[in-house]
Amino acid sequence: MRKLAIMLGGAMVLAACSSNPPPAPVPPVDLTNPLMAPGYMSMAGSSDQFEIQSGQLALQVSQNPGVRNLANMLIADHMRSTQMVVAAAQSAGLTPPPPGLLPQHQALLDQERAAGSGPAFDMAFQQIQVQAHQQALMLHQNYAASGDVPALRTVAGQIVPVVQMHLNALQSLQTAPPPPPPPPMAAPPLGRS
Repeated sequence: MRKLAIMLGGAMVLAACSSNPPPAPVPPVDLTNPLMAPGYMSMAGSSDQFEIQSGQLALQVSQNPGVRNLANMLIADHMRSTQMVVAAAQSAGLTPPPPGLLPQHQALLDQERAAGSGPAFDMAFQQIQVQAHQQALMLHQNYAASGDVPALRTVAGQIVPVVQMHLNALQSLQTAPPPPPPPPMAAPPLGRS
C-alpha cells in the first residue's frame, strides 16, 4: 500500500510538471527604441564615440584654433558622459553595450574624413557636428522625459545642458576663411607739368 501511495504521488508530480507549458522565449532586445534602456544606451554610446573620434580627427587635421579648442572640449565632455551613462546603467543592474559606432555615426565620421583638411574640413566638421548634436540633444531630452529606467533618465537630464552648450558653441564657431583683403586702390595719375 505504501509503495502504491509513493507511485501515485510521483505520478501526480510528473503529471503536474508535464501540464505546465514551457517558459515563453525571452523577447529580443530592441536596440532601435530610444526610450528603452538598451536602445538609449546603444545610441548614446555611439553618439559619444562619434564625438570623441570626430574630435580626435579635428585635432589631427585642423589648424583652426576654434575648431581645435572645441574638439578638445568634445573629447573630454563626451568621455565624461559615457562614464555617467555606464555608471547609471550599472547602478540599475544593466550591462551597457561595448563602445562602438552605429552605422549613422560611422557615416558622419566618414564624411568628415572625406572633407580633407584646412577650411574645407573645418566647415564640414561644423556642419556635421551641428547635425549630430541636434540629434543627441533630442535623444537625451526624450529619454530624460520618458525613458524607462530612472537612473538613466536622471543622467540623460544631466547630459542635456552639456549637449546644448556644445550645439551653441558649434553654431557660433567661425570656420569660414576670412575674406581676402580688398585690392589696393589705384594711385591717381600724376599730374603733368
